[in-house]
Order: sequence, then C-alpha cells, then structure tokens
Amino acid sequence: MRDQVSRAIRLALAARAKEFNIVLDDVSITHLNFSRDYSKAIEDKQVAEQNAERAKFVVAKAEQEKEALIIRSEGDSEAAKLVADALQKSGKGLLELRRIETAMHIAEALANNSHITYLPSQKTGSNGGVLLALPPGGR
Repeated sequence: MRDQVSRAIRLALAARAKEFNIVLDDVSITHLNFSRDYSKAIEDKQVAEQNAERAKFVVAKAEQEKEALIIRSEGDSEAAKLVADALQKSGKGLLELRRIETAMHIAEALANNSHITYLPSQKTGSNGGVLLALPPGGR
C-alpha cells in the first residue's frame, strides 16, 4: 500500500502548503518508522508463517514416508508370496542354496579375519571344532 500512503501524504501536504502559497510538485518517502508494537506484530506474523510452512513440510514428509512404507510393505508381501509359491512348486532347494551361500559368506569373513582362530577337534570322527576370537594385539 506504499502508493496509496504516498498519494495521501502528497495530497495532505499539498493542501497544507497551499495555505502558505507553496506549490508542492512531488513527495518521496525516504525513511519510515513503525511503532515497536507494530514492528513486533509484523515479526511475530512472519515467524508464525514460517512455523506454519515448516509444519506443512513435516506433515508432507511424514505422508511421503508413510506412502513409501506402504509400497515397500506391499512389495515385501508380494515377494514373500512369490517365494512361498516357488517353494511349494520346486521344493526346498532354494532354501538349501541360500543356506550354503550364507555359510560360504560367513566362512570367508571368518577366514579373512586375523583375530579369529579355528582349533579342530582332537577326537577321531568328530566334526566339530572351536572358533576363538583373539583380542587385537595378542593380549
């Protein structure tokens, strides 16, 4: 409303100056102060608007995360159904394959760890040994 304020000031000053035979061509507002209460109200309004926008963002983000979780859950459910169907049709071969792959992964991780030592059993015919986790530095 700067134009309206400027126009009202110009008209009021021109009328007042005319009483003293002064012609006023133009008025420029160069410095404008508001009361402390008005300035505080404007600042409070801006803060409230920013907080409202932040709250909208948080709500929108939560809704997006909810949608993503639902979609992920539906995908997991579909995958579980497909695996269950495959197990019914093909037997337990897939489970055995996964068990072997997991055992290989664990064995590789243990073999590459310098802090793990395997002590085989001394009993004849025994298939079990002991894994020792040694602290770093040989303590």
